[in-house]
Amino acid sequence: MNLSIGIVGLPNVGKSTLFNALLKQQVALAANYPFATIEPNVGMVPVPDARLARLAEVVHSDKVVPAIVEFVDIAGLVKGASSGAGLGNKFLAHIRETLAICHVLRGFTDADIIREGSVEPLADLETIRTELQLADLATLEKQAPPKGSVSPTDKKNWAVIEKLKKAVGEGKMAHTVLESEDEYAVAKQLSLLTAKPELFAVNVDEATLKLADQVQAEYAQKLSVSVSQVVVISAKVESELAALGDEDAALFLEELGVKESGLQRLIQAAYQTLGLQSFLTAGEKEVRAWTIRKGSTAVEAAGEIHTDFMKKFIRANIASYADFIEHDGWKGVKENGKLRTEGRDYVMQENDVVEFMIGS
Repeated sequence: MNLSIGIVGLPNVGKSTLFNALLKQQVALAANYPFATIEPNVGMVPVPDARLARLAEVVHSDKVVPAIVEFVDIAGLVKGASSGAGLGNKFLAHIRETLAICHVLRGFTDADIIREGSVEPLADLETIRTELQLADLATLEKQAPPKGSVSPTDKKNWAVIEKLKKAVGEGKMAHTVLESEDEYAVAKQLSLLTAKPELFAVNVDEATLKLADQVQAEYAQKLSVSVSQVVVISAKVESELAALGDEDAALFLEELGVKESGLQRLIQAAYQTLGLQSFLTAGEKEVRAWTIRKGSTAVEAAGEIHTDFMKKFIRANIASYADFIEHDGWKGVKENGKLRTEGRDYVMQENDVVEFMIGS
């Protein structure tokens, strides 16, 4: 599964700076003027996962493949973007391809950075959401009711479209009124922007990072969202971390009084908001993390590796990560009774280390 996140916000709130830091390279133009990003920059970022190195030591593998998050840095949106202002139509189209939207909100106080269109975080968010709603409303109003002999499915889908049109027209985000997988499927088919789950990255000053928990709770309350959807981050600090090695970066974070980097916390928030988890495979050829939805079965997880595995699935040999490390790999967990054999309907758990048995 490809986890893709669109980074959006008003000009000069720190989107491109944050994007550059996440990729550890200057692939986006972080300039102090609006529309510095003319094309969306796409970067594949490995998910930090300390488990993989330990597994590689146990199975003596030289190849480690982490799970991947795709970040899309989308140029600064402005009021009127839904009708083309600031090249907005083009940029809104890029958001449609992502699984989630990360709103970058300006929480820093640097007077040298032009506050182009930005007023204060909540007003900024309202501007962006309004443009997304207007774009969706235009999409919904183009839909025509089914005619002639209407199937129960078409009738049901049209009822969902009318429900969404009413909600979005009232200034609501589509995801707040969707109640079932069938309704989500209709919204997905229409590529509705407001149906996507939202994350909120509050870009703060370095000193404010020490108050991250407090600021996170305050913003969650102001935004009326779950605390897990809010990440307090400093794009400036992330840029400095990107220039350091792992050991120096860890020391820098310790000096700041922060346990994890903004990247780690942002990815954790994305996984939680989207209901994702990972499972692990460990062999001599490679050690790898795979992203799946929570509640996925063993056969669905096998399909993430290769679609043919779903048809030819026999069973899954599974050990917990802790047992796999403690008993030194596959042979050890088997000898110590820690290896389980599960069928296709087994619900995958976080920290499962898996070997799929596939027929010919």
